[in-house]
Amino acid sequence: MAAPTRRMLAGGLAALGLPLFSRSPAMAADNAPDMILHNGKITTLDRSNPNPEAVAITNGRFSAVGDSRDILPKAGPGTKVIDLGGKRVIPGLIDNHLHIIRGGLNYNMELRWDGVRSLADAMEMLRKQVAITPAPQWVRIIGGFTEHQFVEKRLPTLEEINAAAPDTPVFILHLYDRALLNAAALRVVGYTKDTPNPPGGEIQRAPDGTPTGLLLAKPNATILYATLAKGPKLPFDYQLNSTRHFMRDLNRLGVTGAIDAGGGSQNYPDDYEVIQKLAADDQLTIRLAYNLFTQKPKQEKEDFIRWTSENKYQQGDDYFRLNGAGEMLVYSAADFEDFRVERPEMPPEMEPELEQVVRVLVQNRWPWRLHATYDQTISRALDVFEKVNDEMPLGDLHWIFDHAETVSEKSLERIARLGGGVAVQHRMAYQGEYFVERYGARAAEATPPVAKMLEMGVKVSAGTDATRVASYNPWVGLYWLTQGRTVGGLRITPEHNTLDRDTALRMYTEKVTWFSNEEGKKGQIVEGQFADFAVLDRDYFSVPGDEIQDITAELTVVGGRVVYGSGNFSSLSPQLPPAMPDWSPVRTFGGYQDRAAKRDTGNAFRRAMANCCDSACNVHAHDHARAWAASSPAGQDKGFWGALGCSCWAF
Repeated sequence: MAAPTRRMLAGGLAALGLPLFSRSPAMAADNAPDMILHNGKITTLDRSNPNPEAVAITNGRFSAVGDSRDILPKAGPGTKVIDLGGKRVIPGLIDNHLHIIRGGLNYNMELRWDGVRSLADAMEMLRKQVAITPAPQWVRIIGGFTEHQFVEKRLPTLEEINAAAPDTPVFILHLYDRALLNAAALRVVGYTKDTPNPPGGEIQRAPDGTPTGLLLAKPNATILYATLAKGPKLPFDYQLNSTRHFMRDLNRLGVTGAIDAGGGSQNYPDDYEVIQKLAADDQLTIRLAYNLFTQKPKQEKEDFIRWTSENKYQQGDDYFRLNGAGEMLVYSAADFEDFRVERPEMPPEMEPELEQVVRVLVQNRWPWRLHATYDQTISRALDVFEKVNDEMPLGDLHWIFDHAETVSEKSLERIARLGGGVAVQHRMAYQGEYFVERYGARAAEATPPVAKMLEMGVKVSAGTDATRVASYNPWVGLYWLTQGRTVGGLRITPEHNTLDRDTALRMYTEKVTWFSNEEGKKGQIVEGQFADFAVLDRDYFSVPGDEIQDITAELTVVGGRVVYGSGNFSSLSPQLPPAMPDWSPVRTFGGYQDRAAKRDTGNAFRRAMANCCDSACNVHAHDHARAWAASSPAGQDKGFWGALGCSCWAF
């Protein structure tokens, strides 16, 4: 049996009503706090005390929130007093749907294009990574971006990828609609003209039947999952290191908590050993509630019977605890969100299979979450939930629908009556253009209808659904909620359907706690709640709307412990071992890319548009240039176009 950790002992003492640790008899006597914050703009999200001058932290919790004259004198010889220098402080961000366990196992192997705004820059990153990646490893770019974020408004061609990587396997996952494989990757995975298309997927082929390297999800992502799974994996020690680096980048963005929604091909308990080890060793820097995701089609009921008999809901502690079932409950209810293809119709066996699982969960008082993109799926699932409730009342179970892009007002009324909630994510920030292409701009105006949910009193909160279908950066989500735009700059949500900044911030903090049954424990800066907070590099409440997506933290604290620091707070940041292996893309590029650093005063755009302003005046390129010019400071500068030598800059 592992030796009890400080956190385990603290939890046990608290449960018995005994005092927690003190650093010394003298400190215990004067009850001096461990940390005091002052001289900043502190947003508590507590309406009775919204903007205090100072905050004290004792034993991992906020112990005083109020005036500086009352709190500063409480400092003792061991108190860490932090001058915020006028910076904005917010409660730590909590992601309501993040595949952090799966993402952590692979993070150090992945080249992230999250935040990169030029395909030219993205391809330069690819070439640099290819040069240092040893055989038999792959270069993997696994989601978190969309072609619409690039000024070129396109993905790389297979020819470009093969030229950049003639010998090293390259796998590029774009959302959940397609994957691009170079010739070396095709050889490694063994796809030939004799390889059949799997159910729900397509291997695109040349006229002679040879695979081209383009894999399409039609309509589900099974082919993308299965192909990616053929690549090498990191050894256990490297996965520990990888997960720590992933959490560090989340901390850099001000994230202090998350709900892990399971994941395709994520086996329990095998794929949870790394996160269990980190939790046991007090190395988690994100508070994590995790859901168990079914693993085998047609065996879902057996999965949940076994898990509910072997595990107890909420087992664990305040850093790592079981949160129930989902987001996949049965495979027959999974309506993948690829807006480039027709909406999938769920099969007739959905209802009886879903009912079997829900009955197991209600009987064992386990909450659940269900992936559901379309209202048609939600309505059918509600039929099941209502039927079960008639015989086995759901009561206070915190069950939820995930995503719910096209949920109707009628379905929302049914959800509210049954006591459920809706967890939304910023997937439309990455797929809004495709949704508009298929369903029209009018349909996209309330997709999902977040403002209506709040107006109706439905339990609702926000997250990312990272790392594959969207980026893990919550500030992109806050940008989307408040500005109504995609990362490509397309306005999809009219102003009356967007949220004000205070409401949007609550969606990523206090409102998430209902979804993990932790109301009153975190999400605000209030006496008695966990001391989880972030000091921002710029003021969320006053920066221009477009810059919300660029915000990062300069200091992030979880449970009164500093987990990330930069700038004036860099000396407080704990050391992290270098990313393993030594060729890891994280060593060279980090994680989410700084959008401003990639602008390069338009140099990347000059390269991308080099063929635009020739004598033929390429119309397609000009369409892309117009979009860029409308959204970029450099693009709006006529001097820039003159320097580019474009004779038709005024298009």
